[in-house]
Amino acid sequence: MTDETMNGAESLVKTLLSNGVEVCFTNPGTSEMHFVAALDHIAGMRSILALHENVATGAADGYYRMTGKPASTLLHLGPGLANGLSNLHNAKKAGSGVVNIVGEHASTHIELDAPLTSDIEGIARPVSHWVHTSKSVATVGEDAARAVQAAMTAPGQIATLMLPSDTAWNEGGVAAPAATLPAPAPFNEDALEAAVSALAGPDTLLLLGGRALTEANLAIAGRIAAKTGCAILSEWSNTRLERGAGRVFVGRVPYPIDAALKVLEPFKRVVLLGARAPIGFFAYPDKPAILTREDADIITFAPAGSDLDAALAALCDATGATQTPPAHVVEPAQRDSPKGPLSLEHLATLISRAIPQDGIIVDESITSGRAFSPATKGAAPHTWLNNCGGSIGYGMPAAIGAAVACPDRKVMCLTGDGSAMYTNQALWTMARENLDVTVLIFANRSYQILRGELTNVGVQNAGPRAMDMLTLDRPTLDWVQMSHSMGVTAQRVSTCEDLEAALEEGLSSGKANLIEIVL
Repeated sequence: MTDETMNGAESLVKTLLSNGVEVCFTNPGTSEMHFVAALDHIAGMRSILALHENVATGAADGYYRMTGKPASTLLHLGPGLANGLSNLHNAKKAGSGVVNIVGEHASTHIELDAPLTSDIEGIARPVSHWVHTSKSVATVGEDAARAVQAAMTAPGQIATLMLPSDTAWNEGGVAAPAATLPAPAPFNEDALEAAVSALAGPDTLLLLGGRALTEANLAIAGRIAAKTGCAILSEWSNTRLERGAGRVFVGRVPYPIDAALKVLEPFKRVVLLGARAPIGFFAYPDKPAILTREDADIITFAPAGSDLDAALAALCDATGATQTPPAHVVEPAQRDSPKGPLSLEHLATLISRAIPQDGIIVDESITSGRAFSPATKGAAPHTWLNNCGGSIGYGMPAAIGAAVACPDRKVMCLTGDGSAMYTNQALWTMARENLDVTVLIFANRSYQILRGELTNVGVQNAGPRAMDMLTLDRPTLDWVQMSHSMGVTAQRVSTCEDLEAALEEGLSSGKANLIEIVL
């Protein structure tokens, strides 16, 4: 096709491909049909249907975390975008790059105020770093290239491009070449001397986040810790953390306020590298929101969007740690297999034993998973993904994106029953795309974390109606039936022996499967 005959949607697809966007997680509607048609006859783009927009946006988040390049979503007008906002929020907090393509009414139709007309740009702005509406078919390709450019701005950004349907169907589209991708911002060299001076002894913390948690960078951080005697920790929630035997272990700042205060209290100096200063997830009566001690000296050496690789290398060189063997390297550890009824401790042990070599663990376990980090540190080398935005329903969609990104790696998704119900449609996509994902549902039949939060915020003697709002029963969710209806193999377990057998079977199957763990 020539530029004279190419329509706007075709120029969009061609431009996305030339800029390295190879996957589109879709939930289309009428206004996007020309984009759908373009995906059909232009080779190179893998199109993956999601049955809810929040599955599509969450999958794009997981995909970016494992590839370092954005996927596209295809969403239907303002309500379709709004349905995906929760996981776009999570992606934004994670620093994931996503290119949202959102259909819009034809320019001549907007003034008629049809039922699906809305302020799409207004909906997009709170969860986007870059927002634009293509006004002309001739500029669609250029607009798409700028969207990818924005999405690839370190550490990764949300770019949302609105495509009016007439702009999509009109001829005269021009595909744009690959855009120049922005380099990460330089780290704060003026703060290097302060960081080096601060890192002296066990009352100093080097707090890591983002790309500082790659395997190579963790080894550098381990050298710095060994040379200076400082402690190293990561943020409570991390975009991607390389863990397991043979790697430098870094613990996480705890979620509970009291536990975090206890862990952070010894540190008089905190050097931030890809991380923010620790704060509480929520405000609680009579508890501090800032979790470091009041007299702590906070040094912001390298924010998340800066060149963290260069920052760590410079810090390592300046501390004289280049040739120092790293501290905190984990030895392989294989715990004995527990027997009998399941407990949270047994659950952590069995997951540690089951983690496959080079596996990807997508963690939305919330209350059930608080013992997982120490229990799994000596497991086979693996990658761990956290929910960085706190909006539930992240786990199974992100697992889709991770599995699409890395088809040669096994994915385990750890999630509670309450969280999973937000995006249970993800199971259908897992089955349809033949993804190697093992989903563990921790079925405690409640929003368990909120039972503890009642006390944490000062509510005393909560009555039966309050507790009823936190309980998932009447009826009890049946994840086995639900999974089977969406084409996913499933089984229910309540003992250590049954879970161990189910994990072995599921991880060896090479296909989507689910284990409902009754707690």
